Amino acid sequence: MESQFALNVRRSAEDSFASGLYCAESVVLALADAMGVESELLPKAATAFCSGMGRMCGTCGALSGAIMGVGLALGRTEATESVQPAYAGTQRLIREFEQEFGARDCHVLLGCDLNTPEGQSMFKEKKLGAHCAKFTGKAAEIAARIIEEMANPAVNTDAAR
Repeated sequence: MESQFALNVRRSAEDSFASGLYCAESVVLALADAMGVESELLPKAATAFCSGMGRMCGTCGALSGAIMGVGLALGRTEATESVQPAYAGTQRLIREFEQEFGARDCHVLLGCDLNTPEGQSMFKEKKLGAHCAKFTGKAAEIAARIIEEMANPAVNTDAAR
């Protein structure tokens, strides 16, 4: 059963996506908001990661936004700090996303290349944005759960089993 925190983050990401923001922007903003982080730079930094890293058939933007959110929560601010929490959270996030959807790359998930006119037509005709909405919500939810568990391991003792 998902925590209320993770479900709220998911809902926030889905609402942002429905309002017109794209996948990476929506996920990183939802996660940042849940952590009390506000910056107009977050959606700007995330924009280039949308649509599989700017329509280049790369990592799903929702997953990229979630990775940015994990970095905000578990990343380091000084060279002397360990990268391990952020790396462990990111690796877990990617594994869980791939387990849920079978892939991590945008063109595989959607079945089209968004950098071509044909792929963009297919995206519109098949209403693949609904898939993106699902990826966005779930990526945010997975990341929120990981952040919550790693920031306070006592929250979910089942995760260690």
